[in-house]
Order: sequence, then C-alpha cells, then structure tokens
Amino acid sequence: QVQLVESGGGLVQAGGSLRLSCAASGGFFSSAAMGWYRQAPGKQRDLVASITTDGTTDYTDSVKGRFTISRDNAKNTVYLQMNSLRPEDTAVYYCKYDRRTGRGRYTYWGQGTQVTVSS
Repeated sequence: QVQLVESGGGLVQAGGSLRLSCAASGGFFSSAAMGWYRQAPGKQRDLVASITTDGTTDYTDSVKGRFTISRDNAKNTVYLQMNSLRPEDTAVYYCKYDRRTGRGRYTYWGQGTQVTVSS
C-alpha cells in the first residue's frame, strides 16, 4: 500500500507562486511515474504535469512555461513549482503514483491540496 501526502497549497494572488510537494511512503517510488492532476468545482480531474521514472516531463498546454514538475527519489517526493499563477489555476491538486510491473499496474492518489488564486 502506497500513501501519498500533498502539501504546499494555499491562497495566493494572481502572478504569485506556490510549490506543491507530494511525499510517498510504502512503495517503490523510483519505479513509479508520478503526476499532478487538478479538479475545479464542477469539473473533471485533469492531468497538469507528469514525470516518468527517467525524468521525462510533460505538461498540459495551459501551464507550459509556468509550472515545473520534478522528483527527488532520495526523498520519495515529487514537486510542482507553480509560477505566474492565474485565477483559472484554482483547484484541488492531487498527486498520482503509477507503477507498472509484470504482475500488474498499481495506482494511488493523494488526498489533495487546495490552491486558490485570487484576482
């Protein structure tokens, strides 16, 4: 069983920055792809950024150039640096652990952290 604990959310003015962290325990972190998703009220949960086991990153178009995903395997932690925040970035942000092995796929979610960007 993998546990994911997000932190770093909060209230920030438009143009500001936040850094989200997601600490994993109980799993093979370095062997898992990690992702950050967000869900605004009344909307579906969407992928924001992802990072593979070898460090390859990908971003949804709306955050390219503003957000950076990174991972520290020694700390079992994935980060999301968010700069130039906009009101439309307001959502609950979730991290996701995704590990595929010969025996199956293991997916876990964190509990989420609220990010609110005021205009």
